[in-house]
Amino acid sequence: MKILSWLIVIAGIFGLVGVRMLEDQIFYDPFLNYFHEANKNVVFPEFEWGILVLSHIFRFVLNLIFSSIIIHFLFKNKEWTIQGVLLIAIVFIITFPIYLYCIYDRFEMGYLFSFYMRRFVIQPLILLLIVPLFYYRKQILLKNSL
Repeated sequence: MKILSWLIVIAGIFGLVGVRMLEDQIFYDPFLNYFHEANKNVVFPEFEWGILVLSHIFRFVLNLIFSSIIIHFLFKNKEWTIQGVLLIAIVFIITFPIYLYCIYDRFEMGYLFSFYMRRFVIQPLILLLIVPLFYYRKQILLKNSL
């Protein structure tokens, strides 16, 4: 892989890290402190639904952009990049309403369940599955072409 591609992949990783490091300054998320306390007895925070939903969607879009940059420049395959974006979007489309229901239910479904649903919504965890999957796919294709 060329040096420029590696630098762009590293920039994508730094972008994801930047989103995580600046989350309390960039995004509206009153549940950051709620889950950082790791205490089920912490008072459920007051929040604005509309701003919360828009903030999570904005965070998803930023994570999606950086994730697609990483996928594209690691594998240099436009089709795989589109597949990766679709997989990430599908996971978000499934988990985001579940997380919103957990909030609506005031996390009565379970503290840990809500915590992990939130992780899938705000973090690009699916990227950790897509990269090894596509790497394996690339190795299989290389092996079959010999």
